[in-house]
Amino acid sequence: MTVESGALYVVATPIGNLEDLSARALRVLQEVDCIAAEDTRHTGQLLRHCGIQTPLLSLHEHNERARLGQVIGLLREGKAIALVSDAGTPLISDPGFPLVRELRRQGLKVIPVPGPSSLLAALSVAGLPTDRFGFEGFLPAKSAARRERLQTLVGEERTLVFLEASHRVAETLADLAATFGGDRPAVVARELTKRFEEVQSDTLAGLANWLAADPVRSKGEFVLLTQGAAPAGEADSPEIRRLLTILLAELPTSRAVAVAAKYTGLRKKPLYELALTLAGRQGTEAQ
Repeated sequence: MTVESGALYVVATPIGNLEDLSARALRVLQEVDCIAAEDTRHTGQLLRHCGIQTPLLSLHEHNERARLGQVIGLLREGKAIALVSDAGTPLISDPGFPLVRELRRQGLKVIPVPGPSSLLAALSVAGLPTDRFGFEGFLPAKSAARRERLQTLVGEERTLVFLEASHRVAETLADLAATFGGDRPAVVARELTKRFEEVQSDTLAGLANWLAADPVRSKGEFVLLTQGAAPAGEADSPEIRRLLTILLAELPTSRAVAVAAKYTGLRKKPLYELALTLAGRQGTEAQ
């Protein structure tokens, strides 16, 4: 089976272990007329390793829109093109979306060649619920903006997946713990499929301590995963009632709810309703 003329192949490449390049991906990269790569130097190393001499065309976040006309012109001439990122599946926190959207708008063929993906690899070994999950990619670089984004996710019940750079991973873990609560179950997946791969499970607070205990652990590429917030119905449990009762004895209702939400990962609305019920009961008992 040969590649189709006039088609763009979206090809997943290894995230570390070169043996993860599929036989189909290898064939496509050999047979297309050119390869649009995020970094031609990086992809060139992979091609040389595989003995592939297909010409390369740079396509990255800074020139992608300018390249649209050129790529579309080549496809309309009947050329077959492969799109690759530096590692993993293209378009997943990588360039390619404007191109694929425009090709589909114009009725040109886009064909997936699936394979390695750091977020799916991390989910498969994390031991967190995977029936529903939310991928958030890279969070904002600045702490204030990062915490603001995380605050919108506090009540999210799905497992959440984030990507992070080595120089920010410690700060991001700290912000996750401060926003979601230090007791939220989480996983750090580092250097997946590479020689020094590590997958560590703990609470967010525990993971922050684990990372700080060895400077080497802050090196590499990271996927961070957190368990989702407990469903709203779980807010009314004996444990939550005891926690709120203690907090209400010392704090105003709104502050008690905020502390309980941060500690448990539950949404504020059901906690606030439970707090009002408990506060009313306490008031009745005090009469």
